[in-house]
Amino acid sequence: MVKSFQGVREAPIKPSNQPILVSDYMSTNLVTFRPEDSIDFVIRMLTRKRISGAPVVDETGKLVGMISEGDCLKEIIKGQYTNTPKFPAAVAEHMTKDVRTLPPDISIFDAADRFLTLKIRRFPVVKDGNLIGQISVSDIVRAIPKLKASTW
Repeated sequence: MVKSFQGVREAPIKPSNQPILVSDYMSTNLVTFRPEDSIDFVIRMLTRKRISGAPVVDETGKLVGMISEGDCLKEIIKGQYTNTPKFPAAVAEHMTKDVRTLPPDISIFDAADRFLTLKIRRFPVVKDGNLIGQISVSDIVRAIPKLKASTW
């Protein structure tokens, strides 16, 4: 009697049509600020929109920095010492200028790793030098339950 053995077969790799890229989960309707905006204006907008920070863009829309609640605290402390209830300093004086960005075509898992490694709460998403969106830790956390376990 002859037995046939075909050996171990590799299962064909099935392309995932499941969205797992930063571009699939990033926010695109962004609040942005200009370098010449006042910290007073930023504080009002962050409070009104219930966000903790936003990109800063120049007149052409190019990303030039990020401003956060923490950056605003510097001007608030300065206002306490000068007994100034308004915060007239410009965003350019307090924003983070060396901004870490992400491209839209990396996976949310790679983005999650960068969030943990760099201890950053949000990344602007930039393509060809242009700001196209922003992704936050919350965006990644909200994306995970939507993924199918078999296609990770």
